[in-house]
Amino acid sequence: MAHSPPLLKVDRVDASHVNETGNRQIVLKQVSVCVDAGEVVAVIGPSGSGKSTLLRLCNRLIEPDAGQILYEGRPISEINPPELRKQVGFLSQKPFLYQGSVRHNLSIPAKLAKKPMPDFAGDQVLELLDLCQVHSDWLDREARKLSVGQQQRVCLARVLMGHCRVLLLDEPTSALDPPTADALTQTFRKLALTGKLAILLVTHDLYLPKICADRMVVLLNGCVVEEGPVAELIRSPKNEAVRRFLVRTDAPALEDQT
Repeated sequence: MAHSPPLLKVDRVDASHVNETGNRQIVLKQVSVCVDAGEVVAVIGPSGSGKSTLLRLCNRLIEPDAGQILYEGRPISEINPPELRKQVGFLSQKPFLYQGSVRHNLSIPAKLAKKPMPDFAGDQVLELLDLCQVHSDWLDREARKLSVGQQQRVCLARVLMGHCRVLLLDEPTSALDPPTADALTQTFRKLALTGKLAILLVTHDLYLPKICADRMVVLLNGCVVEEGPVAELIRSPKNEAVRRFLVRTDAPALEDQT
């Protein structure tokens, strides 16, 4: 029996940009990553390794120089960007909310899709809000007056109100306090399992992958240098550069896994 393709597949992608001196600088080189439904894949690497560029490529905020990215086996270059972004949602590092209430912000995906407004008293919406830890008594509050952690959870709920199947997360807990980060991390794990989402997240540290990811990809200098199950890769990395990076990033984690 033929296997269905992964929900999201990055296949030997190259990317570059023009730097401040006017020269073209290579950002990603022959990068390949797959994410399937129900799976959380973490891309880890230092600042400047190309992590955010990878996410931006996956919903056509930018285009690759070479290689291709496929959604359900179809090249995303063939999918109109607004249509693609309904299926491949993006949660940026810094929450962005429109002026107005939380209810207004959560209604935006329906308005853009010209669909009926959400039933905020209905079970489906209430379950989604509960999963994202967005309290119903926030609905009529000014969205931009919420705390950063609350805003991030509202942004997550807004993305999911569009019924996306792939979720791209860019350093989603970097601006949050530890308790809020822990709570949001558990949400990502539940979303993958209960919503059958494919989640691709990028981070510069090991905390997030250890808590919620199935597999981890290590990106150094724009190249994938190693990948595998999170615990296995942390315990016994095969690449010496990866070992040095992991030691610098989270030395106690290495000790705990051995």
